[in-house]
Amino acid sequence: MNMNEQIIRIFLDHPNQYISGEKLSEELNCSRTAIWKHIQALKKKGYIFESTPRLGYRILKTPPDPLNVNRLSSELNTQCMGLNIKYVQEVGSTQTMAAEMVKMGAKEGTVIIAEQQTDGRGRLGRKWFSPPGTGIWMSMILKPQIPLQFIHQLTLLISVAVCRVIKRFLELDAEVGIKWPNDIYINGKKVCGILLESSAEDERVKHVIAGIGISVNLQQNDIPEELKEKMTSLSIEAGIECDREQLLISLFKEMEELYLLYLSEGFAPIRILWEALSICLHCPIQVHTHQGIVKGKAYGMDEMGALMIIDEEGNEHKIYSGDVSLSLV
Repeated sequence: MNMNEQIIRIFLDHPNQYISGEKLSEELNCSRTAIWKHIQALKKKGYIFESTPRLGYRILKTPPDPLNVNRLSSELNTQCMGLNIKYVQEVGSTQTMAAEMVKMGAKEGTVIIAEQQTDGRGRLGRKWFSPPGTGIWMSMILKPQIPLQFIHQLTLLISVAVCRVIKRFLELDAEVGIKWPNDIYINGKKVCGILLESSAEDERVKHVIAGIGISVNLQQNDIPEELKEKMTSLSIEAGIECDREQLLISLFKEMEELYLLYLSEGFAPIRILWEALSICLHCPIQVHTHQGIVKGKAYGMDEMGALMIIDEEGNEHKIYSGDVSLSLV
């Protein structure tokens, strides 16, 4: 066992007991400074310690169980989605790792899943909070043969897939819906974000990397103070710990079904499903766009995937990209 494993073994052998840094250093034949550094490293992996002067350290919480990739692969019944899984404990960003795998010839449907991202990113350059063992932090490689101007439709497709799976998974009366274009909300708080990055040649898509971050088993004390009013998790809403493997199996199946539907029948059926799940339609919103702020009511989505809004003066707008707020200020 390495030093970290030895430290954890000592704490697990003495549940609910304080162990001094001096005792740990004597038992492991190292300095107290080295013990402190290993404790800090363990905290980054999800272990929670209580430190009390003159008593030492006491372990309060161990990290969640890692994903069972063998179970995930054995129970998955899809044609391509998720058949090739790259699973890592920690990565800067699964999006970056997926881009490297594309260069090495990764097949469509390849998925990169991390237990933790240290530099996860969302839309508009925002950071994505993805602590260890509590969520689904993944990127999927897609290679649709579509014109570049249709790429926005894939974002909407994936948001529909994720939202439908979460609604079935929770089996609650909670309001689960899509905030345009692709954030999933439960009872007014964000539970999932989606980021698409693509490459094109001659105005046709070469590949798409779909980043999906779902807060699954985070608890209230896991969420940073500045995000508590904006963020939730499936576990918080359901009141139980959620099965991440089963959630992924359902998600890969749903994504494949909708993706094949889209490739065969176009965007029309996806548009209908998105409108049924939207929490933006027929209510006051404001949208920050590159051209400025549009305030009004969204009344639907056009055949290309633009959000259609009637502003306060009665003018119509079609919004293809922007940041939506659900209440006017």
